Amino acid sequence: MSIELKDVTYIYMPKTPYERVALNKVNLTIEKGSFTAIAGHTGSGKSTLVQHLNGLLTPAAGEVLVDGVNLSGKDKAAKIKAWHARQQVGMVFQYAETQLFEETVEKDIAFGPQNQGLDEAEVQERVREAMELVGLSYKDYKDVSPFALSGGQMRRVAIAGVLAMRPKYLILDEPAAGLDPRGRDELMGEIQRLHKKWKLTIVFVSHSMEDIARLADTMVVMEKGNLRAAGKPADIFADAQLLQETGLEQPQIMQIMQRLAQAGLPVDSNVITPEAGLQSLRRVFHVK
Repeated sequence: MSIELKDVTYIYMPKTPYERVALNKVNLTIEKGSFTAIAGHTGSGKSTLVQHLNGLLTPAAGEVLVDGVNLSGKDKAAKIKAWHARQQVGMVFQYAETQLFEETVEKDIAFGPQNQGLDEAEVQERVREAMELVGLSYKDYKDVSPFALSGGQMRRVAIAGVLAMRPKYLILDEPAAGLDPRGRDELMGEIQRLHKKWKLTIVFVSHSMEDIARLADTMVVMEKGNLRAAGKPADIFADAQLLQETGLEQPQIMQIMQRLAQAGLPVDSNVITPEAGLQSLRRVFHVK
């Protein structure tokens, strides 16, 4: 199963002097169980793209299918199928903590499952499970006001609120935006553990090439509404011309290793994570 975009086009403010094509005939498949990163400069179409994945935006042309179901179904039966399909795709917006509103963490996370019509026992079970998944102790945090938490913890509460509805796909738009380095590392680590533990399909928008290199198994590059590339991060980071044309950079460790290789050291210049870079240096200097 997967999410498929077929020739998806989206136009902001059509038939006005401000008309702008935000997506231009985008074709993309997000495979079940994958960890996909979407990169590109501001205005490249990243956020517009991910808002199509659960039907928040409807394409001007083309189709978005979730597990084979068209999210733009026209008749009554098709609309019901589309509604159920959209429930499988959870969306966490940039600065998601601004959407918190309840007086306790437990009540905020419970809001979604309650709207799904679940009984209280099931809601409580889902809240407990979601909190543990994002690294927040149910016992310690359930009665705490979300507004008394740190920025990183508030972001985790917002993610838990989406997870409590048990989606098959989790979409995160710049999940670490605005967090301090410690909060950023903790949150991205939790997302990585979530992917591995729950086998959740994750799509995240990011400006951080380091996060993409460390977490993603698939990388999508957007430029001016066009999908420029999709593939393994290592392959995309090795394409110097593509990076130059789209204004992206290689991860810092890759840049360092390439400079060392140019200086004559027999290191692997194509590594994209610090861990792989360290292993390469250990081999060169025969360090165990």
